[in-house]
Amino acid sequence: MKKKTWIREGDVVIAVPWEFQNEKADVIWKYTRPQVDWLERKGYLKG
Repeated sequence: MKKKTWIREGDVVIAVPWEFQNEKADVIWKYTRPQVDWLERKGYLKG
């Protein structure tokens, strides 16, 4: 993601930890609610 986005508790994201500092990570993607619903229906997420 190139732009800054607010991440809240309960949001579904893809995060990649930093190699040199495991406590921090880069957020690669934040899913919208319809995307999360689709992922749950298809069995990719257990909700």
